[in-house]
Amino acid sequence: MPENNTPTPGTPRDGAEGTADQSAPDTGADASRSPGAQGRRSAPSKANDGVPGQIFVWLKEVATVVVIAVVLSFLIKTFLFRAFYIPSESMVNTLDVNDRIFVNLLVPEPFALSRGDVVVFRDTQGWLAAAPAKESGPFTWVQDGLTFVGLLPDSSEQHLVKRVIGLPGDHVICCDDAGKLTVNGTPINETYVNAAEVPQVRPFDVVVPEGKVWVMGDNRNHSADSRSHLDTNGGFVNLSDVEGKAAVIAWPLNRISVLDNYPDVFRNVPAGG
Repeated sequence: MPENNTPTPGTPRDGAEGTADQSAPDTGADASRSPGAQGRRSAPSKANDGVPGQIFVWLKEVATVVVIAVVLSFLIKTFLFRAFYIPSESMVNTLDVNDRIFVNLLVPEPFALSRGDVVVFRDTQGWLAAAPAKESGPFTWVQDGLTFVGLLPDSSEQHLVKRVIGLPGDHVICCDDAGKLTVNGTPINETYVNAAEVPQVRPFDVVVPEGKVWVMGDNRNHSADSRSHLDTNGGFVNLSDVEGKAAVIAWPLNRISVLDNYPDVFRNVPAGG
């Protein structure tokens, strides 16, 4: 009758207490087939197999974060804020050359402009010379892509930044006997104008049409603003060309600040029209 080598239920097969089946000799082949040996031999393999998997999971998480950041940046740039840089000195001391600013795209719609707002607008009236052809480099497409999604400021020189002085219907005159601008008959004390130079008097007398604004630079003697373009659209900027209201200086770090529209300057100015 064949010898029964079936282990007693509950009895360890590795002979932990000397109760292993003595009828089967302990050979190397048997040991290699034992669960314990297989576990010990396969453990390093599992550990090695896990490294590429962990790297893949990590790369997947990084890619997900990058995609989310790009999508959010694009949505913010499209509907809320957009970055620009300042190429000229026309707004010194409010804005310095090479400042980076964020522009609130919710102004002038759905939120209206106010006198004193600093705005960025497209140059559709030919105030600027034609931009030179952009030189292409090996990474130009990267820069253009980052600008498009809003991760880099727009370096286009076909935008201008000025301060709104007159809204539709306002009557703006330069200057009264004291050399001050008047808006709807009220002299204003322009505390935002660059105090390093006394502004030159350049007379004008305009009424701002519907759908347009009158703009001037804070560095008054170095700003080719509405006063310099009276023969083009009357010097006015179309509201439809306004990209938005400059809200924050974001760079350099030592100049981070919220831009002011100086409501006290225009507080006593009556409504125009």
